[in-house]
Amino acid sequence: MRAALRHFAAGWVLLLIGLMPLAWLVWQTLYDQLGANPAEALIRATGDWTLRGLCVVLAVTPLRTWLGWPELVRFRRLLGLLVFFYASLHMLSYAWFDMGFDLADMLQDIVKRPFIWLGFSGFVILLALAATSFNRAMRWLGGKRWQMLHRGVYLVAVLAVLHFWWMRAGKQDFDEVLVYAAILGVLLGWRLYRVLMKPRPPTRGV
Repeated sequence: MRAALRHFAAGWVLLLIGLMPLAWLVWQTLYDQLGANPAEALIRATGDWTLRGLCVVLAVTPLRTWLGWPELVRFRRLLGLLVFFYASLHMLSYAWFDMGFDLADMLQDIVKRPFIWLGFSGFVILLALAATSFNRAMRWLGGKRWQMLHRGVYLVAVLAVLHFWWMRAGKQDFDEVLVYAAILGVLLGWRLYRVLMKPRPPTRGV
């Protein structure tokens, strides 16, 4: 398995897998398979794939540690960009099908509906992460600042779950929200545990 992960084609295979949900949505759209409300189905599906992608991205480091597969790290950037891609499709679907690309209505909706504001805030952070995901940006920012900025993905995960929860609050339907919250809670909790358990350097006496 580790040899397969090191293969030069592994990234392309992952990209193809990551684009399969888009291909499925395009097929459903072309053949009228999205149900009675295609616009809502597209908005919902792209949001779901964004959340799933976040779960996968945040699972890379724990899996690398548990399985002893350092090769997984090389796919983290691609996975992050796929998350941003589906988040952009989610945002585009909302702007197009819900708002008709009316900027004034969109700004009013962001202010008026808290779950829209949460989703938009998460998208802005993802935009910053995607824009600085390349080596040149890392060199420009410096390692420590770049790392601090990209820890913003943890905040994105929290905002995404809250966005989903608030959206479902009107229907009192939280089953899927709880699944995502549990997965992301475990992944973030693992990181917090690692930070708390990390040995601290001994303090020097005066």
